[in-house]
Amino acid sequence: MPIIAPSMLSADFLNLGRDIEMVNNSEADWFHLDVMDGRFVPNISYGMPIIAQMKKMATKTMDVHLMIVEPEKYFEDFKKAGADILTVHYEASTHLHRSLQAIKALGMKAGVSLNPHTPVHLLEDIIADIDLVLIMSVNPGFGGQKFIQQALTKISKLKAMITASGSNALIEVDGGVTLDNAPALVAAGADALVAGNTVFSSPDPADTIKKLKQAGK
Repeated sequence: MPIIAPSMLSADFLNLGRDIEMVNNSEADWFHLDVMDGRFVPNISYGMPIIAQMKKMATKTMDVHLMIVEPEKYFEDFKKAGADILTVHYEASTHLHRSLQAIKALGMKAGVSLNPHTPVHLLEDIIADIDLVLIMSVNPGFGGQKFIQQALTKISKLKAMITASGSNALIEVDGGVTLDNAPALVAAGADALVAGNTVFSSPDPADTIKKLKQAGK
């Protein structure tokens, strides 16, 4: 069964405690936290103070996705805020190997995210050092976008590369994940599914999480 990571960007921020409790009590595995700086992506979300507050209530893994320029400046801050997994973008990291080592040295799992236009073969030389690869199946910056079909091919290629290299990297998918496409994503090789709108706009978010969890069956 896939790891389910509800994207808190789609939560109700006036009732954030309630939504955190819902995730805590559901079959979800991780909290997915999108940090945007208005420069790497054309939107601004939330940062360390909000994550630190969420950490006080959250009982599950804090999966933090940095959609920011110069992410290496903030690794320690996100560790202090409560990140368990810290993912940086390939496109924003000039010294990716150094960044991954720095994240791991702080005791976090290290992830790399690829925008829709970035091919997976660029990770070939570093795949053994990565704990998680996050495939963006929409253009990052905004929730509620339509799934880009090419992501399925990318997941399959990435899975083959991970298997061939003996890497333990997990494959996470973020963007336009629905109950309809979740089974195909898992079949292609996805280990973790990020779902925002699909979960939080549902009349019964916990039940939707449960159904996503069944996607691999």
